[in-house]
This record gives sequence, C-alpha cells and structure tokens, in this order.
Amino acid sequence: MKRFSILALAVAAAVSGCATTESQDTNAAAPAPQARSGQASSSPSTGNAPSSQVGSRGTGPAAASAGAQRPDLKRSVYYEFDKFDVKPEYRALVESHAAWLKANPKARLVIEGNADERGSREYNVALGQRRAESVTKMLVLMGARADQIEAVSWGEEKPRATGHDDSAWSENRRADFAQR
Repeated sequence: MKRFSILALAVAAAVSGCATTESQDTNAAAPAPQARSGQASSSPSTGNAPSSQVGSRGTGPAAASAGAQRPDLKRSVYYEFDKFDVKPEYRALVESHAAWLKANPKARLVIEGNADERGSREYNVALGQRRAESVTKMLVLMGARADQIEAVSWGEEKPRATGHDDSAWSENRRADFAQR
C-alpha cells in the first residue's frame, strides 16, 4: 500500500511538472505586443524569420496528432522580398494546422497574406493573395479540406511593424493564420 501511494505521488508530481513547463513554453512562444515594436531579429540578407516566430511547442507532427488541441493561431509564415513560396522551416507549422483541420472537420481558417509597403497597392494585394494561396495549397496537400480554408490578402494594409527599413519590412512579408 505504501508503494502505491509513493507511485501515485510520483505520477502526480510528474504530471503537474509537465503542466507547469507547458504553460511556461506557451508564454515564451507568444511575445507581448510591446516587444514587437518592429524590431525583427533576422537579417533580410540571411532570409531567417524573426526568432520569436520559429520553434515552439505545438508545431510538430507529434503535437498535431493530438488533434483536439488547436495550433497556435498567432503564428505566421514569413517570406523573402517579392517571394511567395513557403520555406521549409515553416513546414512543421503548416503541418500542425493541417492536422488540426483534419481532426476538426467543422473548423475553419483564414490565411491572411500580407506584403511590405514597397511596390504599388495593386501589386501588394496580388502578392499577399499569392502568399495566402501558397499556404492554403500546402494545407490541402497535407490533408486539410479546401472548404475549411479561405485565402485573403491585405496587401500592405495591415503592417505588423510600422518602420520603413529592412527590419520592419521583414515583419510585414507574411501570411497569418486566423480562425474564422
């Protein structure tokens, strides 16, 4: 009987320890709005995404297989200047959303394409649409249904960063996941 209670306490401690770690990871993955003042930690010449957007819990296939847990919809896919192809580093993020959509057939997502301020308004709307559609196509290829996803473009109308430099522009070249 004493062994059973010790084992039960050990399991309870392990489970509560995991829950604490998980909530700490969630807080670390979602930067505060004040911290996002247009200062990206990437260099446009290297093509890396801002570090606050790469690698957190819930983006890999193991996390997506749970199905019931919604992926972090505050995540974005970032692009190079004048590009709309999804880079391999965002595959796990898109895959987690596809798995969530497959597990939740009534769920709907809106993929919002964005562009930086350079280029004409019409060009940026078209580029934002191509970015949203590239994520949509990838989601469908990974098993989500096309009727669960809507691709829209904001062009340069909803910038995340308001600066007029490479750092701000790299924050604004993105496709965002939003729940409908």
